[in-house]
Amino acid sequence: MKAVILAAGEGTRMRPLTYTRPKVMLPIANKPILEHLLIEAKAAGIQDFIFIVGYHDEQVRGYFGNGEKWGVVIEYYNQRIQLGTADALRMVEVSLDGNFLMMNGDIVVNRKDISLLSTKNQNAMSLIKVTDTRGLGVVELSEGKVVRIHEKTEKPPSDMANAGLYFFTPEIFTAIAQTPKSPRGEYELTASIQLMVDRGTPVSAQEIGEWLDLSYPWDLLSANEKLLASMKADNEGQIEQNTTIKGSVSIGKDTVVRSGSYIVGPVIIGSNCDIGPNCFIRASTAIGDNCHIGAGVEVKNCIVMRGSKIPHLSYVGDSIIGEDCNLGAGATVANLKLDKKNITVAGIDTKRRKLGVIMGDRVEVGINASINVGTMIGNDAKIGPGALAHGIISPGSKKF
Repeated sequence: MKAVILAAGEGTRMRPLTYTRPKVMLPIANKPILEHLLIEAKAAGIQDFIFIVGYHDEQVRGYFGNGEKWGVVIEYYNQRIQLGTADALRMVEVSLDGNFLMMNGDIVVNRKDISLLSTKNQNAMSLIKVTDTRGLGVVELSEGKVVRIHEKTEKPPSDMANAGLYFFTPEIFTAIAQTPKSPRGEYELTASIQLMVDRGTPVSAQEIGEWLDLSYPWDLLSANEKLLASMKADNEGQIEQNTTIKGSVSIGKDTVVRSGSYIVGPVIIGSNCDIGPNCFIRASTAIGDNCHIGAGVEVKNCIVMRGSKIPHLSYVGDSIIGEDCNLGAGATVANLKLDKKNITVAGIDTKRRKLGVIMGDRVEVGINASINVGTMIGNDAKIGPGALAHGIISPGSKKF
């Protein structure tokens, strides 16, 4: 059985992180979202994959290649113009022979749920029970069968959300061929499924146990925390004397952890990193390859992407730092409001009391600069010495 994975979209709600990469390549626990999905699908017995790519497709192709590293076979299709999920699936009909799985590339699900879905003998979609349906499609059921799919309705009739994981027979292509454009100007897969249901083709529902909802940048922090919680300790680097390591900590090849460093797991540190001396890395932090966390620096519950440097006397908490960023000495990130209430970003309640900065790639921060809670900084921006950054800062802009 083949698995088709949709990986063509930008993920505009993930900006500023997706200005320079597709959503599926955003890292959690030092692996792209799409890699986590691939690993779980492979463990469920899937060997053949079709990746539908588009936005910054060169990054997906360059990272995954033909799949040999993971012991799978990957074929690629390009969706140059984003005309919807049904349009994407229509492209690959010629490469499919019989039943297949389809997955949104920006989800993380469990191998057991993938394996169970692959044993179905009729069209099926996976559902997850949620407490907040905002931004999600919800599904009405009757006797375990799909009755109606509601896309992002204000008054959802159900708490069962579409998890973006499907089992299809070739019947889906007949429905896709007859699917009209939605009011949003796209050919939507849920509309094709609804067509099948309305015409008497049964579509069963499978409730799944694990699902990571990754809609906004701050959702990556929650997912990172959850995935790191099950990580095993590993050390391929060099740890100097007078270093304290507690809990599960993974250290990559050629990384040096210098004297006086204090690390409390779960923490993952990539390869060729320079850590310390005398730094404090707290739980649920993921540090990518070629990073520098230096003297007097405290990092807590963060994702620091590859090539970034926080070298001197800084505090960064509950934040995402993009690739190749540099924070000057004394740069500080606030992550908690004085009133201790939830932090909102662009009018959206993040449901987090603690949230620092979401920083795009190649951002330069000057000495003694301060970054307020919930700040979004676009790629290639510059924050001057002593400046206070807050709100939404556009890519390439300067704040002094």
